[in-house]
Amino acid sequence: MGRRRDIIGEIQKRSEDILPPDGSSIKSIGLRESVNISEICETPRRTVEIEALSHDIVPKRYLRNFGTIGIQGQIKLLKSLVAVVGIGGLGGTVVRNLARLGVGGLVLVDGDTFSEDNLNRQELSTEGMVGRAKVEVAIEEVGRINGAVDVRGVKLRAGEGELTEILKETDLAVDALDNIPSRFALQRAAETLKIPLVHGSVAGFLGQVSTILPGDKGYSVIYGDEDVLPERGVETSLGNLSGVVGAVASIQSVEVLKILTGLGEPLRGKQLFFDLESSTFEIFTH
Repeated sequence: MGRRRDIIGEIQKRSEDILPPDGSSIKSIGLRESVNISEICETPRRTVEIEALSHDIVPKRYLRNFGTIGIQGQIKLLKSLVAVVGIGGLGGTVVRNLARLGVGGLVLVDGDTFSEDNLNRQELSTEGMVGRAKVEVAIEEVGRINGAVDVRGVKLRAGEGELTEILKETDLAVDALDNIPSRFALQRAAETLKIPLVHGSVAGFLGQVSTILPGDKGYSVIYGDEDVLPERGVETSLGNLSGVVGAVASIQSVEVLKILTGLGEPLRGKQLFFDLESSTFEIFTH
């Protein structure tokens, strides 16, 4: 109890009143102060942020989250552990978004390295990163965005059994994969562990997002019979465009937010499909 009281005392001592545009008053604590408290009290920054929020003191980095998800929503995010499977175009953007939102724990799974043909749409891919492991680059990027996030990487093209082991302590998994057999394997692992799965895929101007909860049919409805499906879809001929990839990844990130906080209505039993060439958006019910 002594160290916990020390943390709370340090937080309260270093907090300040903030006046939002609506004229209300809230207490807040800055990034530098959070880092100092973490060092002084020898405790993770995530713990400092959770303790602050638990006493109605909002870290400044989350002030623009506050009006939508509130203190309890931010605490839920910080206490969550999310797996992102596939750290390419979709996964790299999802990882960035979740770090900015304040998801406290991330497990990143990918066995690939960046190549030159990733440069057109993968946010974590730069000319200097070609040849480097995607997981390693993603971990570094999370650290640059939000040092309070506990992140670990798994450099592996994981099969179903391995995924079940990797995901066993997570609250949710994000499908950012690039082939259909791996998606089905991920869904089976999520089903075994009884965790939600947020799906996204891209082909040319086309994008789709869906949320699959334990017990849902999921990919058998979206794609059909697994036994007769090709390994990849029409993206092999249409390619993947940067803006479209970003749109799908952003919607996936919001689905994660909704599931973890309990806010809004996730796309469960639904498939959001859009064609940005014709600017059409549709929702299909499973």
